Amino acid sequence: MPVTNSIRTRLRGKLSPVPCKFSLCSARVNFSVVSISPTRTSPNEPENGDHIQPPISDELFKAGPKLGPYKLGDSTFYSLVENCATSGDFGSLQRVFDRMKRERRVFIEKIFIPVFRAYGKAHSPEKAVDLFYRMEDEFQCRPTVRSFNTVFNVIIQERMYYRALEFHADVVSNNNISPNVLTFNLVIKAMCKLGLIDRAVEVFREMPPRNCAPDVFTYCTLMDGLCKEDRIDEAVSLLDEMQIEGCFPSSVTFNVLIHGLCKKGDMGRAAKLVENMLLKGCVPNEVTYNTLIHGLCLKGKLGKAISLLERMVQSKCVPNDVTYGTIINGLVKQGRTLDGLQLLVLLEERGYHANEYVYSTLVSGLFKDGKSGEAIRLWKEMLDKQCKPNTVVFSALIDGLCREGKPDEAKEILSEMENNHCMPNAYAYSSLMKGFFKTGNSHKAILLWKEMENNSCLDNEVCYSVLINGLCEDGKLREAMMVWKKMLGRGFMPDVVSYSSMINGLCNAGLVEQGLKLFNVMLCHNSTSQPDVITYNILFHALCKQSSISHAINLLNIMLDRGCDPDLVTCNIFLKALRETLNPPQDGSQFLEELVARLYKRRRIAAASKIVEVMLQKFLPLKASTWEMVVQEICKPRKIQAAIDKCWSDLFC
Repeated sequence: MPVTNSIRTRLRGKLSPVPCKFSLCSARVNFSVVSISPTRTSPNEPENGDHIQPPISDELFKAGPKLGPYKLGDSTFYSLVENCATSGDFGSLQRVFDRMKRERRVFIEKIFIPVFRAYGKAHSPEKAVDLFYRMEDEFQCRPTVRSFNTVFNVIIQERMYYRALEFHADVVSNNNISPNVLTFNLVIKAMCKLGLIDRAVEVFREMPPRNCAPDVFTYCTLMDGLCKEDRIDEAVSLLDEMQIEGCFPSSVTFNVLIHGLCKKGDMGRAAKLVENMLLKGCVPNEVTYNTLIHGLCLKGKLGKAISLLERMVQSKCVPNDVTYGTIINGLVKQGRTLDGLQLLVLLEERGYHANEYVYSTLVSGLFKDGKSGEAIRLWKEMLDKQCKPNTVVFSALIDGLCREGKPDEAKEILSEMENNHCMPNAYAYSSLMKGFFKTGNSHKAILLWKEMENNSCLDNEVCYSVLINGLCEDGKLREAMMVWKKMLGRGFMPDVVSYSSMINGLCNAGLVEQGLKLFNVMLCHNSTSQPDVITYNILFHALCKQSSISHAINLLNIMLDRGCDPDLVTCNIFLKALRETLNPPQDGSQFLEELVARLYKRRRIAAASKIVEVMLQKFLPLKASTWEMVVQEICKPRKIQAAIDKCWSDLFC
């Protein structure tokens, strides 16, 4: 029986013993086997490679008009388009479109929506844009705001925010499409992601005059953007405004504001928002509790965080990995890794299974506390519990072993990491290189660098900083210069560590003038590579060693003018130089008092008080006027309690 007759039989005879592979309602056709081509005029026409019969009877596609502008079989084509889009079969989709055009089928906007989304799922936003522009001319289907919003959202989902705004501007200005609330929401989202908050606020204010009342999503998006720009007060004021306008906040609205306040450390206002949330009938959910717990842990208030965890359970909100991971991370940051470990044991007794991020936090904390044995035991326990380690856990273990002076063992872990198909990252490699340099095995560090390049691991500024610093400390200035040039050749900007390491290497080699030239280059770069107190101390030490105290003092003036405060090392460098270089020698008390006065005039009271502490520790005489000046500033009304607490701490700690 010919293929066509067989299919006709199955469609007409519902009692066919052979199950039908095609459904008119949910068609999924394998177009890699059967292609849609022009139908044969006769069922007896021989098949050939150019004209393969489609898996649908031509009876379904008769050209007679039915139901106004639609024809019999149009809905079947629409189903085919939707199913091809859902499965991502764009080749077959194009063949369906071609046949529809040949048969002069009606293209409706509804069938383009899943195609746009399919392009978004395939990370091909430009194809969605191209299809949108072809809708009217090629398919005689005039797009509406629904199609426009779908394509707009596809571009935004790919984080192509500038491209999205270009598309929006072009369509709104050249097409007769009126934006709706969703359009405005997407525009505001794109602008917030780009940091164009003021422009986003302007667009927000344009909505009511254009008969588009902002909805809860509009307010949430703008609030989130304001919070990320540290404009919390403006975000909170929108909460009152939206309620006045008759838009009732949701739990998401409150969570956005609570997260912003917790990130800023303003837990008092965050607690008041929770109360307001309850008054408005919005029940705190897992996100609310996790945000508050995270904020309390950042402030070091672990007791309150744990109390809130108990309240969370009482409110029938189930704590998750984020909740427990946040508390354990807070304990580790406070140096209470063993408490975090005990909490993990307690949770496991209650049926909770920790994830790899919790283990990485604890492993790293144990190593930092000098408990390498406990860290290794926890690592083995993790493997025994079938918790597969990821890059973060492996990197934590490698870094910990290197801190313990065991880079060779860490190298074995790196090999194990590769065997487990877990690609080492730049952090793992830089930790291992640092470990080899620390133990004097600079040749192994260099071999590891070459291995990293051979493995196509993405090197970054951190890796270069570690390599340059290690080579300079090992006295291999020439090799460090080669790495420096290679870093610049690859387009990487040196960070403050790289600059400081190179300056230190040059100064140690007696090339102080070259070190100063590099320092001047550093000053001309952006804020990410500006010199810190370590950089200045390197140059102070080199200049004072050459008895160039006046030059060092000029550099100190530059340091103060650029807002960098001196520390204990700075004071010791100058005190030593004044005692050993000048004739007659000076004890440095006058020099430090002048430094205190200059810092006080610049309103840098904390830095001035540290210099006073240095003078007291060195038993250097301090004028009563200087002492009074600093003490009065520290003990201003708003700082009295802090000063008292510090005194008690100094007395009893």
